[in-house]
Amino acid sequence: MLPPPAIVRAAEAAAAVFAERAPRHDRHGAFPREDIDGLREAGLLAAPLPVALGGAGLCEAGSADALAAVLAAVGRGSLALGRLYEGHVNALALVLRYGSDDARDALARDARDGHLFGVWNTEPDPGGLTLDGPELAGAKSLASGAGHVTRPLVTARLPDGRRQMLVVPLERGTRADLADWRAHGMRASATGTVDFSGLRAADAHAVGEPDAYFRQPFFSAGAWRFLAVQLGGIEAVVEAHRAHLRATGRGGDPHQRARLGQAAQAAETARLFVRGAARIAAAEADEDPERVVAYVNLARGAVERAGLDAIALAQRSVGLQGFLETHPLERLIRDLATYLRQPGPDYALDRAAAYVHDAGAPVHRLWP
Repeated sequence: MLPPPAIVRAAEAAAAVFAERAPRHDRHGAFPREDIDGLREAGLLAAPLPVALGGAGLCEAGSADALAAVLAAVGRGSLALGRLYEGHVNALALVLRYGSDDARDALARDARDGHLFGVWNTEPDPGGLTLDGPELAGAKSLASGAGHVTRPLVTARLPDGRRQMLVVPLERGTRADLADWRAHGMRASATGTVDFSGLRAADAHAVGEPDAYFRQPFFSAGAWRFLAVQLGGIEAVVEAHRAHLRATGRGGDPHQRARLGQAAQAAETARLFVRGAARIAAAEADEDPERVVAYVNLARGAVERAGLDAIALAQRSVGLQGFLETHPLERLIRDLATYLRQPGPDYALDRAAAYVHDAGAPVHRLWP
């Protein structure tokens, strides 16, 4: 397995190919199968694993910068693919953190063999996933990669109300319903509902103790990974904005330059917050959970604002052409606008502000 710097270079090279293919994947019910194969061939599906388990150690504390760079690169190539890859990384991170040695070994082997992992926690109401006896019952909704993720990590409600993490083996092309995913963007993420009813609990790998999935700061601080993918999407929008000005010869206009400069500021703001969130989550995850979560929550708001600003500035500069399906910005903006819609943004900012308000340290010492 390549070391982290080489994995970053491999991801950046692969992302250029993903970007070329992304337009033809942009349709309802699509899935970027060949791009997943590209991730596998580049060693990126196994890369989150420790070196001892055949990976590049991307989920280890010392590799936070490298993992952020890999996630951003994949997001630049395709946000739909980036969403899928972030779910794969998230699942493996949970397995590595909470799984038993046997579970880690078995699931690491699956990752090396090319299985795609994901984290599915959202549930339809009613019909959530339960475990009460030898079989699973119920479903997960808004599951990205439905029908293609063969090793989903899910939470199943136990009879006492707690939730147990399970990695459930699935066959490709089974148990998935994509009919309701008619989204504005992220069409190629194959997001849908998956029914687990009747599957044997004994065939799944239990990961951690009940309710381990919700332990802080790992539960909330892990949001930095999807922020890294969103960063890649922001950079792709700014790149397309710049390319349009160059191609049309409009870059000499001071108003256009001002908008491009503001877009570059937005992208750099997002990059700095992602880097800070990655580092603080990796270095201090067990020292001061509230501090870690507060910073990542601030980063969530900052990256969302940066993305919305980049979109508005690009649309203002490019004008009507940017709304035509033939223009690169049209799909990039749809995908980014959709992916920026993460749950609880107001709550996240409120919790971050509460930490700032109550902290005993001066503001300039709250975070590095």
